[in-house]
Amino acid sequence: MEPARKWSVSRDQAVLVGTGVVLIALASALGAIIFFRGYGYAVDIWWNSVLLEWVSPFMLAFSRAMNWLGGGWFGVFAVPVIGATLLLVARRPWSAAFFVTAEVVSAGTVQILKHLFGRARPEDILVISDYGSFPSGHVANAATIAATAVVLFPRLWVVLVGTAWVLLMALSRTYLHAHWLSDTLGGALVGVGVVLIIAAVYAGPLNRERARDPARTRG
Repeated sequence: MEPARKWSVSRDQAVLVGTGVVLIALASALGAIIFFRGYGYAVDIWWNSVLLEWVSPFMLAFSRAMNWLGGGWFGVFAVPVIGATLLLVARRPWSAAFFVTAEVVSAGTVQILKHLFGRARPEDILVISDYGSFPSGHVANAATIAATAVVLFPRLWVVLVGTAWVLLMALSRTYLHAHWLSDTLGGALVGVGVVLIIAAVYAGPLNRERARDPARTRG
C-alpha cells in the first residue's frame, strides 16, 4: 500500500499567500487610516469635484450599466454561476470551484471591511447602494474576476483586458459618486489579494487540471 502523502506548501504557494495577505493588509490599513482621520484624502475630494463638473449623458449611461453588471443580483450571483458553468462545460471543474470560492471570499471580505470602517459615501451619489463606502464592492468584484482570469488563462491580452475592466469599473463608481477614489483602490487590493490566496489553496488541483490538457494554457 502506498504511504499517504503529506500536504506541504511550495515556495510558489507561500509567495501567493504572502502577497495576497499583504494586499489585503494594505487595504485594511488604508481603511483604518481613513477611519481614524475622520475624513478622506485631498485627492478624494479633488477627484469627486472633477467628476461633478463632468456632465456626460454617455458616461452616465455607461456608469449605470457598469453599476448593474458589477453588483446587485447579477454581479453577486449571476456572474459566479455563469462563469462556473462555462468552466464546467470546458471540463475544468477545479477552475470553476476556484472561481466561485474567490468570488464568495472576496464578497465576504468586502462586507467585513465595510461594516468595520463604516465610511460615508459622497453626498452626490446617483445610485442606491448598501452600507459603507470603503472598500468598493464593485471594484473588488471586478478585480476578483480579472485576477481569476489571469490565473486561469495567463496571457498578456487577458492581463490588459482585466486591467481595463477594473479601471473602467473604478471610473464608473466614482462618476456615479457612489465611492471615493480611495474606496476603489481598497476594492482592487482586496479583490486581487483574495484571488492570490485562493489560488495558493487550489494550486495543486489547478496544476493537475492544466497538465491534462496543455493546449489550454498555451498563449
